[in-house]
Amino acid sequence: MIADPVERARAISLAIADRQDLITELARLRREAVVEAQASGVRQDAIARRLGVTPGRVSQMTSAGARDATGGHTGACQAPRVVVRRALPTEPAVRGSASLFMTEAERQGIRAGRRMLYVGPEPAADHVAAALRVEPGADVLARRKMLLADDVPVRIATSYFRLDVFGGTPLAAPDFVRPSLQAGIEALGHRFGHAEEHLVARPPTGFEAATLQLDPGEWVVQVLRVGYGDDGTPVHTLETICAASRHVFPIAQVTGADEF
Repeated sequence: MIADPVERARAISLAIADRQDLITELARLRREAVVEAQASGVRQDAIARRLGVTPGRVSQMTSAGARDATGGHTGACQAPRVVVRRALPTEPAVRGSASLFMTEAERQGIRAGRRMLYVGPEPAADHVAAALRVEPGADVLARRKMLLADDVPVRIATSYFRLDVFGGTPLAAPDFVRPSLQAGIEALGHRFGHAEEHLVARPPTGFEAATLQLDPGEWVVQVLRVGYGDDGTPVHTLETICAASRHVFPIAQVTGADEF
């Protein structure tokens, strides 16, 4: 155990970064194993069945490997595999639905899917710590999921909450909150006051590139939304990492009540 708490937090942050790089390397090794299996005559549906994924997911693994081998380019004007819309700001009726993404995707005629990746405590990055008004590196409750459009990963969405407020509540339980996260927050006595959204375009981390199956050189758009209670206290920080080439961001004036 490292005695100095700041150095301990720094060591943990480095360990998290190492784990993200490991995930990228493991994804590459998995792709190579799938390609080897296919070359030996194993059918794609048989591989999918043994891996517990869809045949489309197996196809994505191998196509990602082909992009890596060619430097990420198969043509001068390769179109993105799917494009989804992410309105700024989000229409209140959409944000108040059971799932913002599922509702948005259905309106666009896209088959939406979501998969919970992690629920539990983790050290807060600087921007998350500032949003929740805690010290950088302090443990916060994270709820991270991957969002898919037509079986293509397009976003990583992570909800962050203060552990001293939400630890031990139903929001800390694994899997999705029913009927919605918004309802779960309100059930704990919080009422919406206002929200702020910040956008940043940047290169992805190793974890983001591997999870979203990004081409080399492809960027992400980070949308950070901080929802405040009616007393001005930050309640819910939502960080959405969007694959840049798979999104458009319509901007409109939205009126009416909003949600966390």
